[in-house]
Amino acid sequence: MGVRTWIASWPVYRQLTGTDPLGRGAAATGAGARPTARTATADRVVKSICPYCAVGCGQNVYVEGDRVTQIEGDPDSPVSRGRLCPKGSASLQLTTGGAREHHVLYRRPHGTAWERLDLDTAMDMIADRVIEARRAGWQWEVDETRTRRTLGFASLGGATLDNEENYLIKKLFTALGAVQIENQARV
Repeated sequence: MGVRTWIASWPVYRQLTGTDPLGRGAAATGAGARPTARTATADRVVKSICPYCAVGCGQNVYVEGDRVTQIEGDPDSPVSRGRLCPKGSASLQLTTGGAREHHVLYRRPHGTAWERLDLDTAMDMIADRVIEARRAGWQWEVDETRTRRTLGFASLGGATLDNEENYLIKKLFTALGAVQIENQARV
């Protein structure tokens, strides 16, 4: 293949020398397709916050029936002014992705397989374990100093928690007697 043939086969060269050098005509549309917005069929728009980091970018969630069809940045948000990072832009996959799990999965101690549990059973198991860990790790005094605490469990929050959630988690764990409460967000 000669240089001239190679250059002529290059898509950019064909675009620049063809009838649509700016790439806004046939190159940008499908054959016979009429462009419509992905949000055109939505019944309603729900305001939300991106669940990934602690920045709190605003999102518009477009809903058709009971199904989320599109998530975009909220131009009314004073935080993000309609912009989303790549993770926030892909948050539609949280609701519609095929890898999303819709059941509680539990693996027994020393087990090798996951089993499905109903939510009530899982919540009861968690409550029982918190109560038992609190009871087993409770310290009334340490070195003759009244402590009234437990070292039986701790809390490590993630960057997706907002201030209100962190406040409630702190209140809950403090009421339970925990002293090891942390959040990894550094925003």
